[in-house]
Amino acid sequence: QVQLVESGGGLVQAGDSLRLSCSPSGRTLHTYALGWFRQTPGKEREFVAAISWSGENTKYADSVKGRLTISRDNAKNTMYLQMDSLKPEDTAVYYCAATIGRAHWVGVNRDDYGYWGQGTQVTVSS
Repeated sequence: QVQLVESGGGLVQAGDSLRLSCSPSGRTLHTYALGWFRQTPGKEREFVAAISWSGENTKYADSVKGRLTISRDNAKNTMYLQMDSLKPEDTAVYYCAATIGRAHWVGVNRDDYGYWGQGTQVTVSS
């Protein structure tokens, strides 16, 4: 069982930056592919970004390309989402997700992931 904990959310203004973090409780993430998803009330949880367990491959939703950057530090057992040039439409609860994957595999679908965090709220005011 993998328990994931997100942190770093908050209230910022448009154009500001935030960095989200995701760490597991009681387990290493070294062989897990990881991802970030987000959800707003009344909408489906949507893909944001994902990274292979090797860290060599990443994928992004078109809406965040060039503004959000996913990374991982296996030595610190932590995944990050650097969020720059934030927009009001980025407002959502952000969830990290994990699944056992091949070294260079990246998952972009919710069903690809078996483990989820509780989410952290990001609010961007205009």
